[in-house]
Amino acid sequence: MKELSLNILDVAENSVKAKASLTEILITEQDNKLTLRIKDDGCGMDSEVVKSVVDPFYTTRTTRKVGLGVPLLKLAAEQTGGELEVESKTESEFPEDHGTTVTAVFFKDHLDFTPLGDVVSSIITLIQGHPETDFYFCHSTGDKKVELDTRQLREVLGDAPLNAYEVIKWIEEYLLEQYEAFNA
Repeated sequence: MKELSLNILDVAENSVKAKASLTEILITEQDNKLTLRIKDDGCGMDSEVVKSVVDPFYTTRTTRKVGLGVPLLKLAAEQTGGELEVESKTESEFPEDHGTTVTAVFFKDHLDFTPLGDVVSSIITLIQGHPETDFYFCHSTGDKKVELDTRQLREVLGDAPLNAYEVIKWIEEYLLEQYEAFNA
């Protein structure tokens, strides 16, 4: 993928398919290291499936025979000298503490570092496409932070759907405003 934001979208979509009620998308930048962590409270995967998700010829989809999302994220991380780790606990084994965490570490000073891309559009797409799911997004670097928590929005909005045009536009402007200060 040409941008990490597309990987974020792909992995977070997997979280939604795993019936997650909350998906956390955390980007942490420290010096030349970028860590992307996507954590959900979905149904989780057993250890055999966790081993298989980095294989491009493994997928749970019935519409195609390959699943490239996680393998491409792993490749992108490893090309920079980084790594990818997938941890998961199944709901059947851990009824109170289940879900999956995908962590990818990248070194930004490497020639093969994939740019972060349009993260705001990825977050907007997730919220618009899955208004019933909660998302917590945080991009931090030292003392700067961009943050959005749909659970807080729900408290303010009451019954108004998160995918209403006015709400989506507000979220977009809110994130862009934060990024403007973040990049200043």
